[in-house]
Amino acid sequence: MIKPRSILNKIEKYLYSPEAVIITGKRRTGKTTLLNFIFKRIESENKIFLDLENPLNRKYLEEENYERIKTSFEILGLDFTLKAFIFLDEIQLVRGLPSVVKYFIDHYQIKFFLTGSASFYLKNLFTESLAGRKFIFELFPLSFTEFLLFKDSSLKIPQSQSKITKSIFDTISPLYEEYLLFGGFPGVVFKTSVEEKKRALEELFTSFYQLEILQLGDFRRNDVIRDLILLLMQRVGSRLDIQKLSRDLGISRPTLSEYISFLEGTYFIKTIKPFSSGKSVEIRKMPKTYICDTGLANQFAKLNMGSLFENSIFQSLRQIGELNYYQRKSGAGIDFILDKRIAYKVKQNTYQSDVRRLRLMAAVWMILSTALWCKIGFFLALVGFNAAALCFLCLTFK
Repeated sequence: MIKPRSILNKIEKYLYSPEAVIITGKRRTGKTTLLNFIFKRIESENKIFLDLENPLNRKYLEEENYERIKTSFEILGLDFTLKAFIFLDEIQLVRGLPSVVKYFIDHYQIKFFLTGSASFYLKNLFTESLAGRKFIFELFPLSFTEFLLFKDSSLKIPQSQSKITKSIFDTISPLYEEYLLFGGFPGVVFKTSVEEKKRALEELFTSFYQLEILQLGDFRRNDVIRDLILLLMQRVGSRLDIQKLSRDLGISRPTLSEYISFLEGTYFIKTIKPFSSGKSVEIRKMPKTYICDTGLANQFAKLNMGSLFENSIFQSLRQIGELNYYQRKSGAGIDFILDKRIAYKVKQNTYQSDVRRLRLMAAVWMILSTALWCKIGFFLALVGFNAAALCFLCLTFK
């Protein structure tokens, strides 16, 4: 049985719009499964699905004469006199595909649904060529809510802290522990034993390294980018000292920045910049880095539960909006600032003294950011590992 993803609610409103729907994200997050799910939802028989990992299917789209491509589609059963739907999986494998898609949208009003694994390539290829003709959606590993659905759990996470009873917490806790330790890749979640989950995570990393790094990346020093990946995994939630990293790896700062950009563009990592009212200051300060999935981070870096917990919160917040962080010279800081309006301090265990320190930090941050104070509230959500707590310091600015 195919499990629907939360992103489907965003895509559904564009199922019959003229624009192409592009689903991108890291490998093994479930893009192909989602594409198949949408294929079955389209109420038309005038549709085709091509898996472009099959070289024979790629051949159809490599013709220089686009009308010959049209003939191939007709042979496959597509009727161009009616509204037609074309589903293409793994589009980054066909060079020049944006031009083909644009041609068929403009000349035949074809509705396209496309998936691709590497935004590093997709955004460069599709940004200009399909301007005004596409909607891009990013698919990430499962959120904890989706994880519960995939585990066939009837439990739903309460929307407010006051609704979290001890019985709900006792039920959530072991599931959240599993989610932190093994992550949210569907292929891992469905495994039933610890050993199977670990082998699945090993295979995930191997697949990423071979298909993204070796085949798509085309780097001169593959060993260096491998070492960089391992170093970044060990530095989850830490600020990146580019100068020190480049010295340790024996490469120039521009080369290191290129590697980091590639890893971010292929969804393996995500960097967030410090909060600043001035762009020039923001650029000078060090970014913090997070990994796409806590399971991968735990498997290869053996992080402590606090770091895994922080990375998990990052994975949830990144799907809501833009993230920054705030840190003072003393080291005290706020872990995440969402859309420059709401701040989150992540702690595995919280005490009243933490709340007092956060109040003081919030006041300082408010002054430094020259923002208008609107309201402040504290929420204690009992979702975590071994009675760990997540303390949210919420600041809303006009």
